[in-house]
Amino acid sequence: MIRVSGRFFGGLGQMIEGHQIQQRLESAGHQLVLAESCTAGLIAATLARTPGMSRCLCGSLVVYQIASKQVWLGLADGVVNESNVVSREVALLMAEGALRQTPQATVSLAITGHLGPGAPTGLDGVAWLGVSFRGGASFAECLQLPETYPAGFESLRAWRQESAVGSALACLLRHLG
Repeated sequence: MIRVSGRFFGGLGQMIEGHQIQQRLESAGHQLVLAESCTAGLIAATLARTPGMSRCLCGSLVVYQIASKQVWLGLADGVVNESNVVSREVALLMAEGALRQTPQATVSLAITGHLGPGAPTGLDGVAWLGVSFRGGASFAECLQLPETYPAGFESLRAWRQESAVGSALACLLRHLG
């Protein structure tokens, strides 16, 4: 189980948080789209465990490579490169691109990060979240993910992915009000 800002994620906690997110999305009339890089679809999979989530979850674009970010999210050539792929700018561009590519969506959540091993110095365990509302505000948050992992996880990378999912869901919940 992962504890983030006083909330629990993992096991039954994911379903409880999923219901809270679903209720907030539905009460505001929002449709959510995701753009996931370092979590590779785990945010969508976590939300989809909630019965009825299909009423407000449009889908997820898993854009693991820079070329996928450019083609699938419509990001211009040269805007995203190896030196800035994990940044506030790219997280926001990904969130905006997901909205552009999904006409029915009204809010998007994007994540990009380096979860290791082999991440560039200073970026190991760093991820950026972007949240964008159609015709409204956009927000970005930087995550510094754990440097060690607990028993039961096969790797630091797997633990960081789970931690990033919990942090992303907590971020989305905060911005949904």
